[in-house]
Amino acid sequence: MFGLRRGTVSARFTILYASVFLGSGATLLALAFLLSGSQVTSVAPVGAGPAATVQQDRQLMTSSATALFMMALVSLVMGRVLAGRVLRPLRSITSATQRITAESLDRRLAVAGPADEVKALADTIDDLLGRLEASFGAQRRFVANASHELRTPLATMRAALDVAVAKPNPAPSTVALAARLRGQLDRVDHLLDGFLVLTRAQHGILADAETVDLGALITTALRQRAPEIDAKRLTVTAEVSPHAGNRVSDPVDGEDAITTRGSPALLARLVENVVDNAVRHNHDHGWITITAVPGPDEIVLTVETGGPPLDQRDVDRLAQPFERLRPAGAADTGPGLPGTERVVAERAGSSSGLGLSIVAAVATAHGGRLHLAARSGGGLRVTVTLAAVS
Repeated sequence: MFGLRRGTVSARFTILYASVFLGSGATLLALAFLLSGSQVTSVAPVGAGPAATVQQDRQLMTSSATALFMMALVSLVMGRVLAGRVLRPLRSITSATQRITAESLDRRLAVAGPADEVKALADTIDDLLGRLEASFGAQRRFVANASHELRTPLATMRAALDVAVAKPNPAPSTVALAARLRGQLDRVDHLLDGFLVLTRAQHGILADAETVDLGALITTALRQRAPEIDAKRLTVTAEVSPHAGNRVSDPVDGEDAITTRGSPALLARLVENVVDNAVRHNHDHGWITITAVPGPDEIVLTVETGGPPLDQRDVDRLAQPFERLRPAGAADTGPGLPGTERVVAERAGSSSGLGLSIVAAVATAHGGRLHLAARSGGGLRVTVTLAAVS
Protein backbone atom coordinates (compact mmCIF):
# COMPACT_ATOMS: atom_id res chain seq x y z
CA MET A 1 0.00 0.00 0.00
CA PHE A 2 2.76 2.43 0.90
CA GLY A 3 5.59 0.84 -1.07
CA LEU A 4 6.81 -1.12 1.93
CA ARG A 5 8.64 -4.41 1.72
CA ARG A 6 8.05 -6.93 4.44
CA GLY A 7 10.93 -7.16 6.87
CA THR A 8 12.58 -3.84 5.93
CA VAL A 9 13.61 -1.25 8.49
CA SER A 10 11.23 1.23 6.84
CA ALA A 11 8.30 -1.13 7.38
CA ARG A 12 9.24 -1.71 11.00
CA PHE A 13 9.62 2.00 11.66
CA THR A 14 6.26 2.71 9.98
CA ILE A 15 4.50 0.09 12.08
CA LEU A 16 6.22 1.36 15.22
CA TYR A 17 5.28 4.99 14.61
CA ALA A 18 1.72 4.07 13.61
CA SER A 19 1.30 1.85 16.67
CA VAL A 20 2.51 4.54 19.05
CA PHE A 21 0.34 7.18 17.37
CA LEU A 22 -2.74 4.94 17.31
CA GLY A 23 -2.18 3.76 20.87
CA SER A 24 -1.94 7.34 22.05
CA GLY A 25 -5.23 8.17 20.27
CA ALA A 26 -7.00 5.15 21.73
CA THR A 27 -5.74 6.02 25.21
CA LEU A 28 -6.92 9.60 24.79
CA LEU A 29 -10.42 8.47 23.78
CA ALA A 30 -10.60 6.03 26.68
CA LEU A 31 -9.64 8.73 29.14
CA ALA A 32 -12.27 11.03 27.62
CA PHE A 33 -14.93 8.38 28.17
CA LEU A 34 -13.86 7.76 31.72
CA LEU A 35 -13.67 11.41 32.68
CA SER A 36 -16.92 12.47 30.99
CA GLY A 37 -19.01 9.36 31.65
CA SER A 38 -20.93 10.91 34.58
CA GLN A 39 -22.01 13.92 32.48
CA VAL A 40 -23.20 12.20 29.31
CA THR A 41 -26.81 11.65 30.52
CA SER A 42 -27.24 15.21 31.79
CA VAL A 43 -27.55 16.62 28.28
CA ALA A 44 -30.61 14.51 27.38
CA PRO A 45 -33.91 16.47 27.01
CA VAL A 46 -36.28 16.50 29.98
CA GLY A 47 -38.67 13.58 29.80
CA ALA A 48 -36.75 11.85 26.96
CA GLY A 49 -36.26 8.78 29.08
CA PRO A 50 -33.45 6.17 29.22
CA ALA A 51 -33.80 5.22 25.51
CA ALA A 52 -32.61 8.62 24.35
CA THR A 53 -29.64 8.45 26.69
CA VAL A 54 -28.65 5.04 25.32
CA GLN A 55 -29.02 6.36 21.76
CA GLN A 56 -26.71 9.26 22.53
CA ASP A 57 -24.13 6.89 24.03
CA ARG A 58 -24.23 4.73 20.90
CA GLN A 59 -23.76 7.76 18.67
CA LEU A 60 -20.83 8.87 20.73
CA MET A 61 -19.22 5.44 20.53
CA THR A 62 -19.80 5.27 16.77
CA SER A 63 -18.27 8.70 16.26
CA SER A 64 -15.31 7.74 18.43
CA ALA A 65 -14.74 4.49 16.51
CA THR A 66 -14.90 6.37 13.20
CA ALA A 67 -12.43 8.93 14.48
CA LEU A 68 -10.15 6.14 15.71
CA PHE A 69 -10.26 4.43 12.28
CA MET A 70 -9.39 7.68 10.54
CA MET A 71 -6.56 8.22 13.00
CA ALA A 72 -5.25 4.72 12.14
CA LEU A 73 -5.04 5.64 8.45
CA VAL A 74 -3.43 8.98 9.24
CA SER A 75 -0.96 7.29 11.59
CA LEU A 76 0.17 4.90 8.83
CA VAL A 77 0.76 7.76 6.42
CA MET A 78 2.59 9.80 9.04
CA GLY A 79 4.59 6.74 10.10
CA ARG A 80 5.65 6.18 6.50
CA VAL A 81 6.69 9.82 6.08
CA LEU A 82 8.62 9.85 9.35
CA ALA A 83 10.35 6.54 8.56
CA GLY A 84 11.37 7.90 5.16
CA ARG A 85 12.86 11.03 6.66
CA VAL A 86 14.74 9.07 9.33
CA LEU A 87 16.15 6.56 6.83
CA ARG A 88 16.92 9.00 4.02
CA PRO A 89 20.55 9.57 5.10
CA LEU A 90 21.09 5.80 5.36
CA ARG A 91 19.70 5.30 1.85
CA SER A 92 22.08 7.93 0.55
CA ILE A 93 25.00 6.21 2.25
CA THR A 94 23.95 2.81 0.85
CA SER A 95 23.57 4.17 -2.68
CA ALA A 96 26.94 5.94 -2.60
CA THR A 97 28.68 2.86 -1.16
CA GLN A 98 27.24 0.59 -3.87
CA ARG A 99 28.73 2.82 -6.57
CA ILE A 100 32.23 2.41 -5.15
CA THR A 101 34.19 -0.42 -6.76
CA ALA A 102 37.77 -1.66 -6.71
CA GLU A 103 38.53 0.88 -9.42
CA SER A 104 37.11 3.82 -7.45
CA LEU A 105 38.28 3.25 -3.91
CA ASP A 106 39.50 6.85 -3.86
CA ARG A 107 35.89 8.06 -3.64
CA ARG A 108 34.46 9.00 -0.25
CA LEU A 109 30.96 9.49 1.13
CA ALA A 110 31.87 12.83 2.76
CA VAL A 111 28.51 13.14 4.54
CA ALA A 112 27.91 16.63 5.92
CA GLY A 113 25.73 17.52 8.86
CA PRO A 114 25.71 17.36 12.63
CA ALA A 115 27.96 14.92 14.46
CA ASP A 116 25.28 12.31 15.02
CA GLU A 117 25.13 8.53 14.62
CA VAL A 118 24.57 8.72 10.84
CA LYS A 119 27.64 10.90 10.27
CA ALA A 120 29.68 8.63 12.54
CA LEU A 121 28.67 5.66 10.37
CA ALA A 122 29.59 7.52 7.16
CA ASP A 123 32.96 8.58 8.58
CA THR A 124 33.66 5.00 9.62
CA ILE A 125 32.92 3.78 6.08
CA ASP A 126 35.21 6.48 4.67
CA ASP A 127 38.00 5.32 6.98
CA LEU A 128 37.43 1.73 5.88
CA LEU A 129 37.59 2.75 2.21
CA GLY A 130 40.86 4.54 2.88
CA ARG A 131 42.35 1.42 4.46
CA LEU A 132 41.09 -0.76 1.59
CA GLU A 133 42.55 1.64 -0.98
CA ALA A 134 45.93 1.55 0.74
CA SER A 135 45.82 -2.24 1.08
CA PHE A 136 44.83 -2.83 -2.57
CA GLY A 137 47.48 -0.41 -3.77
CA ALA A 138 50.15 -2.03 -1.63
CA GLN A 139 49.19 -5.47 -2.91
CA ARG A 140 49.34 -4.39 -6.55
CA ARG A 141 52.68 -2.67 -6.04
CA PHE A 142 54.11 -5.68 -4.22
CA VAL A 143 53.11 -8.15 -6.94
CA ALA A 144 54.35 -5.85 -9.72
CA ASN A 145 57.63 -5.06 -7.96
CA ALA A 146 58.24 -8.65 -6.90
CA SER A 147 57.58 -9.93 -10.42
CA HIS A 148 59.91 -7.32 -11.89
CA GLU A 149 62.66 -7.97 -9.36
CA LEU A 150 62.43 -11.74 -9.83
CA ARG A 151 62.67 -11.43 -13.60
CA THR A 152 66.11 -9.79 -13.27
CA PRO A 153 67.84 -12.84 -11.72
CA LEU A 154 65.96 -15.08 -14.15
CA ALA A 155 67.42 -13.14 -17.06
CA THR A 156 70.87 -13.40 -15.45
CA MET A 157 70.55 -17.18 -15.08
CA ARG A 158 69.44 -17.52 -18.71
CA ALA A 159 72.46 -15.49 -19.82
CA ALA A 160 74.77 -17.68 -17.72
CA LEU A 161 73.31 -20.81 -19.31
CA ASP A 162 73.76 -19.37 -22.78
CA VAL A 163 77.39 -18.54 -22.02
CA ALA A 164 78.06 -22.05 -20.68
CA VAL A 165 76.51 -23.74 -23.73
CA ALA A 166 78.24 -21.35 -26.18
CA LYS A 167 81.70 -22.40 -25.07
CA PRO A 168 83.66 -24.57 -27.49
CA ASN A 169 82.87 -28.26 -27.19
CA PRO A 170 80.55 -28.11 -24.16
CA ALA A 171 80.08 -31.33 -22.28
CA PRO A 172 76.88 -33.24 -23.16
CA SER A 173 75.88 -33.17 -19.51
CA THR A 174 76.19 -29.37 -19.51
CA VAL A 175 73.95 -29.08 -22.57
CA ALA A 176 71.35 -31.41 -21.03
CA LEU A 177 71.44 -29.57 -17.71
CA ALA A 178 71.08 -26.21 -19.48
CA ALA A 179 68.03 -27.48 -21.36
CA ARG A 180 66.37 -28.66 -18.15
CA LEU A 181 67.16 -25.41 -16.35
CA ARG A 182 65.78 -23.34 -19.23
CA GLY A 183 62.52 -25.25 -18.98
CA GLN A 184 62.29 -24.53 -15.24
CA LEU A 185 63.16 -20.88 -15.79
CA ASP A 186 60.44 -20.61 -18.42
CA ARG A 187 58.01 -22.15 -15.96
CA VAL A 188 58.92 -19.63 -13.25
CA ASP A 189 58.58 -16.79 -15.77
CA HIS A 190 55.15 -18.10 -16.79
CA LEU A 191 54.17 -18.29 -13.13
CA LEU A 192 55.18 -14.67 -12.53
CA ASP A 193 53.19 -13.58 -15.57
CA GLY A 194 50.22 -15.50 -14.17
CA PHE A 195 50.51 -13.66 -10.86
CA LEU A 196 50.42 -10.31 -12.64
CA VAL A 197 47.38 -11.25 -14.73
CA LEU A 198 45.56 -12.69 -11.72
CA THR A 199 46.19 -9.56 -9.64
CA ARG A 200 45.06 -7.29 -12.46
CA ALA A 201 41.86 -9.30 -12.97
CA GLN A 202 41.05 -9.58 -9.27
CA HIS A 203 41.17 -5.81 -8.95
CA GLY A 204 38.99 -5.27 -12.00
CA ILE A 205 41.50 -3.10 -13.86
CA LEU A 206 39.88 -2.69 -17.30
CA ALA A 207 41.38 0.56 -18.52
CA ASP A 208 41.72 -0.87 -22.06
CA ALA A 209 38.09 -2.02 -22.36
CA GLU A 210 36.75 -2.27 -25.92
CA THR A 211 34.56 -4.50 -28.06
CA VAL A 212 36.18 -7.92 -28.46
CA ASP A 213 35.35 -10.72 -30.92
CA LEU A 214 35.18 -13.89 -28.84
CA GLY A 215 35.25 -16.12 -31.92
CA ALA A 216 38.53 -14.59 -33.06
CA LEU A 217 40.05 -15.26 -29.64
CA ILE A 218 38.98 -18.91 -29.79
CA THR A 219 40.46 -19.33 -33.28
CA THR A 220 43.76 -17.77 -32.17
CA ALA A 221 43.95 -19.94 -29.05
CA LEU A 222 43.35 -23.12 -31.07
CA ARG A 223 46.02 -22.15 -33.60
CA GLN A 224 48.52 -21.53 -30.82
CA ARG A 225 47.84 -24.96 -29.35
CA ALA A 226 47.81 -26.74 -32.73
CA PRO A 227 51.17 -28.56 -32.16
CA GLU A 228 49.98 -30.05 -28.85
CA ILE A 229 46.57 -30.89 -30.35
CA ASP A 230 48.25 -32.71 -33.24
CA ALA A 231 50.70 -34.46 -30.94
CA LYS A 232 47.86 -35.91 -28.85
CA ARG A 233 45.69 -36.51 -31.94
CA LEU A 234 42.77 -34.68 -30.33
CA THR A 235 39.47 -34.19 -32.12
CA VAL A 236 38.41 -30.55 -31.75
CA THR A 237 34.90 -29.35 -32.58
CA ALA A 238 34.25 -25.60 -32.50
CA GLU A 239 30.66 -24.38 -32.67
CA VAL A 240 30.82 -20.60 -32.46
CA SER A 241 27.81 -18.91 -34.00
CA PRO A 242 25.18 -16.31 -33.12
CA HIS A 243 22.62 -19.02 -33.91
CA ALA A 244 22.55 -21.83 -31.37
CA GLY A 245 23.52 -25.19 -32.79
CA ASN A 246 24.83 -23.92 -36.13
CA ARG A 247 28.27 -25.34 -36.64
CA VAL A 248 30.78 -23.21 -38.47
CA SER A 249 34.27 -24.18 -39.58
CA ASP A 250 35.72 -20.76 -38.78
CA PRO A 251 34.33 -18.84 -35.79
CA VAL A 252 35.58 -15.55 -37.22
CA ASP A 253 32.90 -14.29 -39.57
CA GLY A 254 32.71 -10.49 -39.71
CA GLU A 255 29.11 -9.47 -39.25
CA ASP A 256 28.23 -12.72 -37.44
CA ALA A 257 30.95 -12.19 -34.83
CA ILE A 258 30.07 -12.88 -31.21
CA THR A 259 31.25 -9.84 -29.30
CA THR A 260 31.63 -8.83 -25.70
CA ARG A 261 33.16 -5.76 -24.09
CA GLY A 262 36.23 -5.79 -21.92
CA SER A 263 39.99 -5.92 -21.84
CA PRO A 264 41.31 -7.65 -25.02
CA ALA A 265 44.42 -8.85 -23.17
CA LEU A 266 42.49 -10.31 -20.23
CA LEU A 267 39.79 -11.90 -22.38
CA ALA A 268 42.45 -13.40 -24.65
CA ARG A 269 44.11 -14.88 -21.56
CA LEU A 270 40.76 -16.26 -20.40
CA VAL A 271 40.17 -18.07 -23.70
CA GLU A 272 43.78 -19.25 -23.91
CA ASN A 273 43.60 -20.72 -20.42
CA VAL A 274 40.37 -22.68 -20.95
CA VAL A 275 41.70 -24.04 -24.25
CA ASP A 276 45.09 -24.80 -22.70
CA ASN A 277 43.38 -26.57 -19.79
CA ALA A 278 41.34 -28.68 -22.22
CA VAL A 279 44.44 -29.67 -24.23
CA ARG A 280 46.87 -30.14 -21.36
CA HIS A 281 44.56 -32.29 -19.21
CA ASN A 282 43.41 -34.51 -22.05
CA HIS A 283 44.52 -37.98 -23.10
CA ASP A 284 45.78 -39.20 -26.46
CA HIS A 285 43.05 -39.52 -29.11
CA GLY A 286 40.69 -37.57 -26.85
CA TRP A 287 38.20 -34.89 -27.86
CA ILE A 288 37.38 -31.25 -27.13
CA THR A 289 34.10 -29.47 -27.88
CA ILE A 290 33.99 -25.66 -27.77
CA THR A 291 30.71 -23.75 -28.10
CA ALA A 292 30.00 -20.04 -27.78
CA VAL A 293 26.35 -19.06 -28.03
CA PRO A 294 25.00 -15.58 -27.14
CA GLY A 295 21.69 -15.07 -25.41
CA PRO A 296 19.75 -11.83 -25.10
CA ASP A 297 22.17 -10.41 -22.52
CA GLU A 298 25.09 -12.81 -22.22
CA ILE A 299 27.45 -15.13 -24.04
CA VAL A 300 27.92 -18.68 -22.79
CA LEU A 301 31.32 -20.16 -23.64
CA THR A 302 31.50 -23.90 -22.94
CA VAL A 303 34.55 -26.14 -23.26
CA GLU A 304 34.03 -29.87 -22.71
CA THR A 305 36.59 -32.65 -22.65
CA GLY A 306 36.40 -36.39 -22.25
CA GLY A 307 38.39 -38.43 -19.81
CA PRO A 308 38.08 -40.47 -16.63
CA PRO A 309 35.34 -39.70 -14.07
CA LEU A 310 36.14 -36.80 -11.77
CA ASP A 311 35.04 -36.03 -8.23
CA GLN A 312 32.80 -32.93 -8.22
CA ARG A 313 34.19 -31.94 -4.81
CA ASP A 314 37.66 -31.71 -6.36
CA VAL A 315 36.31 -29.94 -9.45
CA ASP A 316 34.67 -27.28 -7.28
CA ARG A 317 38.12 -26.33 -5.97
CA LEU A 318 39.84 -26.01 -9.35
CA ALA A 319 39.14 -22.27 -9.58
CA GLN A 320 41.40 -21.74 -6.56
CA PRO A 321 45.10 -21.01 -7.20
CA PHE A 322 47.43 -24.04 -7.37
CA GLU A 323 44.58 -26.56 -7.42
CA ARG A 324 44.96 -29.19 -10.13
CA LEU A 325 42.79 -31.94 -11.51
CA ARG A 326 42.95 -35.55 -10.40
CA PRO A 327 40.77 -38.45 -11.52
CA ALA A 328 38.23 -39.74 -9.00
CA GLY A 329 39.71 -42.61 -7.00
CA ALA A 330 43.29 -41.82 -8.00
CA ALA A 331 45.93 -43.02 -5.62
CA ASP A 332 47.39 -40.52 -3.20
CA THR A 333 50.79 -39.15 -4.12
CA GLY A 334 51.70 -38.37 -0.59
CA PRO A 335 50.40 -38.62 2.98
CA GLY A 336 48.41 -35.85 4.56
CA LEU A 337 47.45 -34.12 1.32
CA PRO A 338 43.66 -33.87 1.00
CA GLY A 339 41.50 -33.32 -2.04
CA THR A 340 42.96 -31.86 -5.19
CA GLU A 341 46.30 -31.16 -3.54
CA ARG A 342 47.03 -34.86 -4.16
CA VAL A 343 48.13 -34.20 -7.71
CA VAL A 344 48.81 -36.86 -10.31
CA ALA A 345 52.28 -35.80 -11.42
CA GLU A 346 52.05 -36.85 -15.02
CA ARG A 347 48.87 -34.80 -15.53
CA ALA A 348 50.23 -31.70 -13.80
CA GLY A 349 52.92 -31.26 -16.44
CA SER A 350 54.37 -27.76 -16.41
CA SER A 351 51.09 -26.16 -15.39
CA SER A 352 51.43 -23.29 -12.93
CA GLY A 353 48.13 -24.12 -11.25
CA LEU A 354 46.81 -20.60 -11.91
CA GLY A 355 44.95 -21.25 -15.18
CA LEU A 356 41.35 -21.62 -14.04
CA SER A 357 41.79 -19.19 -11.13
CA ILE A 358 42.77 -16.57 -13.73
CA VAL A 359 39.71 -17.53 -15.80
CA ALA A 360 37.46 -17.06 -12.76
CA ALA A 361 39.02 -13.71 -11.88
CA VAL A 362 38.81 -12.38 -15.46
CA ALA A 363 35.19 -13.50 -15.80
CA THR A 364 34.27 -11.81 -12.52
CA ALA A 365 36.07 -8.61 -13.54
CA HIS A 366 33.87 -8.53 -16.66
CA GLY A 367 30.64 -9.11 -14.75
CA GLY A 368 30.56 -12.80 -15.66
CA ARG A 369 31.14 -16.08 -13.88
CA LEU A 370 32.89 -19.44 -14.17
CA HIS A 371 31.19 -22.77 -13.55
CA LEU A 372 32.99 -26.12 -13.44
CA ALA A 373 31.22 -29.47 -13.60
CA ALA A 374 32.33 -33.08 -13.74
CA ARG A 375 30.64 -34.74 -16.71
CA SER A 376 28.56 -37.80 -15.91
CA GLY A 377 30.36 -39.79 -18.61
CA GLY A 378 33.80 -38.64 -17.51
CA GLY A 379 35.77 -35.50 -18.24
CA LEU A 380 35.18 -31.85 -17.42
CA ARG A 381 32.79 -29.11 -18.53
CA VAL A 382 34.04 -25.52 -18.19
CA THR A 383 31.38 -22.84 -18.65
CA VAL A 384 32.19 -19.13 -18.78
CA THR A 385 29.43 -16.53 -18.96
CA LEU A 386 30.18 -13.03 -20.26
CA ALA A 387 28.04 -10.02 -21.12
CA ALA A 388 27.00 -9.84 -24.78
CA VAL A 389 27.34 -6.75 -26.97
CA SER A 390 24.57 -6.31 -29.55
